[in-house]
Amino acid sequence: MADVGFEWPDWALDMLIGISPNEVMQVLTKQRRWPRRGRGTAGMEMLTIWGRTAAGRPLIVGLRQAEPWQWQIVAARTMSPEQVTEFEKWEQENQ
Repeated sequence: MADVGFEWPDWALDMLIGISPNEVMQVLTKQRRWPRRGRGTAGMEMLTIWGRTAAGRPLIVGLRQAEPWQWQIVAARTMSPEQVTEFEKWEQENQ
């Protein structure tokens, strides 16, 4: 099986507000994460990964596939209270 790689476009790093690149990587590399289809604000289709940082902070990370095993990290944000509720339900169902 090929290794999956992640890369940061410079503009995506510039758009992180209140979230460190390290927190994003924690979400992407944890075993328990919830992949879901999503759309960016401009309507761009992406894969979103819902997960928690090592400290337990719930984040959503947006990815765009660049190559078969390479993904660009294009967005990251904190989950809304409604999303946290949905994610916690998923966590309980997938223990």
